[in-house]
Amino acid sequence: MEFLMGNEAIARGALDAGVHVVTGYPGTPSTEILEAVAKWNDGSVYVEWSVNEKAALEVAAGASYAGARTLITMKQVGLNVAADPLMSLAYVGVKGGMVLAVADDPGPISSQTEQDTRLFARFAKVPVFDPSSPEEAYRMMPAAYALSERYRTPVIIRPTTRICHSCATVDTDQKQPQKQPEGFIKDTQRWVIFPKASYNNHKAIETRNPEIGRDFAASPFNRLTKGGRRGIACGGVSYAYVMEALRMLGDPEVSVLKIGTPFPFPEPLAEEFLQGVNDVLVIEELDPVIERELQTLCGKRHINVDIHGKQDGAAPFAGEHSVESAKAVISKYLGITDPTPKADLAPPQVVRPPVLCAGCPHRASFYAVKQAVKGKKAVFAGDIGCYTLGNAKPLEMTDTCLCMGADVTIAQGLHRVEPDTINFSFIGDSTFFASGLTGVCNAVYNHTDITLIVLDNATTAMTGSQPHPGTGVKMTREIGRKISIEKVLRAIGVSAVEIVDPLQHSEAVAAVRRAVEKPGVKAVIFRAPCISVSKPKAPYVIGDDCINCKKCIRDIGCPAITLKDGRPLIDAALCYGCGLCAQLCPVGAIREVR
Repeated sequence: MEFLMGNEAIARGALDAGVHVVTGYPGTPSTEILEAVAKWNDGSVYVEWSVNEKAALEVAAGASYAGARTLITMKQVGLNVAADPLMSLAYVGVKGGMVLAVADDPGPISSQTEQDTRLFARFAKVPVFDPSSPEEAYRMMPAAYALSERYRTPVIIRPTTRICHSCATVDTDQKQPQKQPEGFIKDTQRWVIFPKASYNNHKAIETRNPEIGRDFAASPFNRLTKGGRRGIACGGVSYAYVMEALRMLGDPEVSVLKIGTPFPFPEPLAEEFLQGVNDVLVIEELDPVIERELQTLCGKRHINVDIHGKQDGAAPFAGEHSVESAKAVISKYLGITDPTPKADLAPPQVVRPPVLCAGCPHRASFYAVKQAVKGKKAVFAGDIGCYTLGNAKPLEMTDTCLCMGADVTIAQGLHRVEPDTINFSFIGDSTFFASGLTGVCNAVYNHTDITLIVLDNATTAMTGSQPHPGTGVKMTREIGRKISIEKVLRAIGVSAVEIVDPLQHSEAVAAVRRAVEKPGVKAVIFRAPCISVSKPKAPYVIGDDCINCKKCIRDIGCPAITLKDGRPLIDAALCYGCGLCAQLCPVGAIREVR
């Protein structure tokens, strides 16, 4: 028995199932899966942070072709990046078992979207497992590998944020010996995707998936508990919420259908459930996947049962569930009163807007650009990462944010419509390697006037300080080949490249001013380490000669600077000694503590 986080349980499940190759790209809430594999690796598993999710899946596909069991980790928006190889791989198939751990983020808590990977699995025609607890996530892993190898298909496991980051006692009793991969056997009819082969494989998939659905009906991950003529259907973490809510409501007589394998849908078990009830409430995150499957089944089998859920407003359509929300929905559905005393209800959570950390070099970078083009017409295209927070006041330096790497190409589109505007694109060092290169090549090729701002803080900061090609350190902490951002830019034709420390404010402003005056693609690399990978310097203090102009608060919004009795005060416990505020003070009242 081990006390594990959900992501650790998935990692342990993969290791105990004899995984050989693990690849991925960091993205909350999935990041700790790969990190846990690396932590427990005895040297028999190859582990890498890939440059993006597409690369991760393709590396794993090659290993799977050679008979190795593979695991690929990502979050739900990362699956969009991996979609190209996944859609074709579903047709080509695999030899060694392949599992994609794709973490969904209801809320969303740290993502651009609330997209539902269960629907993506249906779209790609690959099976998907939906764990309701860390222990179930652990138990699903060997089952997923066995299914993958039996049907020669990639398989998805879809934990959501609360499964990924909750902890539970897990009985880790499924250890299997790691088998030696057979190796790659040449077979162009199998491994080379041609139209005729795709046509035949498509037909085989459509025949195979209903068979998997029938197998799933007997799976321990799906469960039918009979208890009354009213039914509740649920899956994933919502099942845990529903069972807790029913207990708190006094265990009313209802039948409960738990779906742990939403695609291919376990129709025989669901039909048995529907035949025993008059109406059904469906509680699930995020899209009405189970709800629509039950409605379809009612139509196919001519079963007269009303299905309630997201589509008729019985359950909320967006956001994550909780025990309290499930209890409220069930109480209304059953027409019963919630017996929980109001005094026992948890107080509402305080909403704290995210901000750049005290001492973050990105604050200095944004401020330098803002000062450099003050009074000029400029648009600031942003990207995914810590620096998205540049949109917050008082900086207000992120005008657009779509997806990783889109800052470079969005800026190009804006330039084509408004060529008199100074178009900036802000991109982080990790994102530059993950998805920025294509956009830069496009700008150089089409000779587009944009100013590229690379925020190089020497790590993948937002997801937990993972290494990337620019750091020269691999996932295993071994020394890899460090790739120079400035050399890459110059190699693809960006002739105007400057490197400057953003915390040297006057030099940073001057570098930006020089860049915007040049035609074509030009780049300023702001290079200063993230505070999570650097040691703090001596803090700063505001002296008695402060004139109380509040410029230090009004201009940069550092959380280490607060007001006390109406006057600025630096919290020494928060200050990292970056010195930006001291450079802005008009009277030199902010000084380093000696």
